[in-house]
Amino acid sequence: MKFGKEFAAQMVPEWQEAYVDYSSLKTCLKEIHRRKQQNREPDTQARLQRALTLYRSFSGLNRTQNRRASSFDDHDVESQTILVNSVRGNGSGKYETTFLMVTEEGAEYEQEFFKKLDNELNKVDEFYRSKVKEVMVEADALTDQMHALIAFRIKADKLEEGFVSGSSDQIMIHMNELQGTTDVKQSNNGCQEIQEDDPKKFPSIRLAPQEVLNHVKLNPATSTPAKMNFNRKNLKKIENQLKRAFIEFYYKLRLLKNYSFLNVLAFSKILKKYDKMALRRASKYYMRTLDDSYLGNSDEVGGFSVQKDRITSESSIAERLLFQVTKLMERVEATFIKHFSNSNRSKGMNKLRPKKKKERHRISFGTGFFAGCTAALVLALVLIIHARNILDKEGRAQYMESMFPLYSLFGFMVLHMLMHAGNIYFWRKYRVNYSFIFGFKQGTELGFREVLLLSFGLGTLALISVVSNLDMEMDPKTRDYKALTELLPLSLLMLVVIVLLCPFNILYRSSRFFLLTTLFRCICAPLYVVRFQDFYLADQFTSEVQAFRSLEFYICHYGWGDFKLRQNTCRSNDIFNTFYFIVAVIPYWSRLLQCVRRFYDERDSMQAFNGLKYFLTIIAVCTRTAYGLDRGTSWEALAWTFSAMAAIYGTYWDLVVDWGLLQRQSKNRWLRDKLLIPYKSVYFGAMVLNVLLRFAWLQTVLNLNLSLHRETLTAIVAGIEIIRRGIWNFFRLENEHLNNVGKFRAFKSVPLPFYSDEDEDRTD
Repeated sequence: MKFGKEFAAQMVPEWQEAYVDYSSLKTCLKEIHRRKQQNREPDTQARLQRALTLYRSFSGLNRTQNRRASSFDDHDVESQTILVNSVRGNGSGKYETTFLMVTEEGAEYEQEFFKKLDNELNKVDEFYRSKVKEVMVEADALTDQMHALIAFRIKADKLEEGFVSGSSDQIMIHMNELQGTTDVKQSNNGCQEIQEDDPKKFPSIRLAPQEVLNHVKLNPATSTPAKMNFNRKNLKKIENQLKRAFIEFYYKLRLLKNYSFLNVLAFSKILKKYDKMALRRASKYYMRTLDDSYLGNSDEVGGFSVQKDRITSESSIAERLLFQVTKLMERVEATFIKHFSNSNRSKGMNKLRPKKKKERHRISFGTGFFAGCTAALVLALVLIIHARNILDKEGRAQYMESMFPLYSLFGFMVLHMLMHAGNIYFWRKYRVNYSFIFGFKQGTELGFREVLLLSFGLGTLALISVVSNLDMEMDPKTRDYKALTELLPLSLLMLVVIVLLCPFNILYRSSRFFLLTTLFRCICAPLYVVRFQDFYLADQFTSEVQAFRSLEFYICHYGWGDFKLRQNTCRSNDIFNTFYFIVAVIPYWSRLLQCVRRFYDERDSMQAFNGLKYFLTIIAVCTRTAYGLDRGTSWEALAWTFSAMAAIYGTYWDLVVDWGLLQRQSKNRWLRDKLLIPYKSVYFGAMVLNVLLRFAWLQTVLNLNLSLHRETLTAIVAGIEIIRRGIWNFFRLENEHLNNVGKFRAFKSVPLPFYSDEDEDRTD
């Protein structure tokens, strides 16, 4: 793989604009090369230069023994091409390169190249400087947190030993009421020293100072600000919070280390290309300046008091560059292993550096196998329907009324999963950091192959049930169907629920629990702070209204109907029709409450307008449902009015707010300034398709006669909405990713367990 492609593949997606613009510099070099080719004399001069090299003095095979002669030869042969100056001011440095060969023809192109090179170096150096400062501040904060944790741990252990006979494990105690025990002696430096009975057997242990707890408090979610609860439960919470903070901090250091290494390597590569193309030796002068820059020579690495050792002159520039972050990473590793992994290095490093998921052949094989089974079963289903002429039999209407809604639920689920798998594939292709946006733990996110495996597996099971249940002939004596085949859809639904709730570490447990946790937060809206994954999942549910109604039909069909005779009175039952409204409203209501909570937390008026969109949609869904049940003129007018308002409002919100499109002043007219897909027609096509699919509700008020059963038409419209939602998902995450890129936001914010009085005063 060429370096340019490898360089782009290893970039931190949110920092793309902060990296060296390697492709632009290569383009500039090509222009220089083209200019030199035009001005180059015939091959006589090139042959003469090659011939003259045969008469140069020989430097020797062992350069260490002839270093002086070699150095003398270098000074005679080489002439300095560039002069790099550093302009210092306001604590920052700017680099300016003077090209010394301005008298040569075509030198203006080389001057332009070094001007661009200086701009890139200044950009990278400034960005790296800002990130190192952030790391320093966070390292100091983590140092203070560790002091507080150790002091908290000591006092918690003392309480556990002193009150072990107490009846309550929740002991509330003021910060200044806890006194040292008899076996602890206060030393002059504020630390406490444990005196053992047998000093030969156990050396004296110097405890950390505990006065730090007088100046810190637990977050209100853990304890009240005035008092601190020293017990194992709180200690466990604090340790877990700090563990996550250290893991995220270590991840930042890894990205920063990779950032510095890649940029220096890019500078080295492009300068070597320049030397080779221009027949000059400018790289060593420029790289010497880069080595002295903040990017290559920063000694400040944070609050862990890491001192940079002297590096020998034989060390490469990459080694000098990596040294500054590497030492801090070693301190973080040692701290994490000691305090959070019980001194087990392999366990600690597995948490700090989770292994990248490997693409397993069994996943690809399973996906292909179930995809083949699904295709074969679909073909078999079509052939059976045609061979038996089922569409013309008397039981067709009964089957569509009773069995089709049961199986359509799995069709909706499989279609939504297939759309999600396609989104994951294109997110990865266009480097959308969906794992960071959704908040997955490193290495636990599902790839598109895994999602395809689950979707085709579920599709295979559902189609097997459909084929087994397709015989519409009833027993002539009892005039009922086989109970086993009639229970197949219910059994399959129970299997899906059991797998989803299974506590064992099988079938992607971390992803299943992540889904359940997010689902719980959606149900409990607005009690929790709304995260991206919360309202994203709630939006998915708004497109699965018909699936929720199918779940309602399951309860009615198997609970109050005679499933053996495929008979029920659900459609004429007032309770069922009432819940038919409620079930359709629940997803939109949950989303509305999330908007209310975000408006309360963020004080953002856009959330109020977003909530209005879902309120209009609730009214539109209710009026359309009422018209479908009553077919009255007044309901038709209301359905038309509110549905049109909700569709127009929702379309505008999708295109302008969620996708960030329709910007007249953009560089890409009517689109965004930044686009991930290189083909603009894709965005215009998606906008047109979104408008068309948004108005699929028209079939419910136009009474179109399409020679289709009502359930079939309802399922088609629901499938169209799922497809629209799948398209929406890609562009919604693309816009979110580009917003993160614009803010260089590549890390999660992990709340710390302690905060000091100074922090509280600063906040006030």
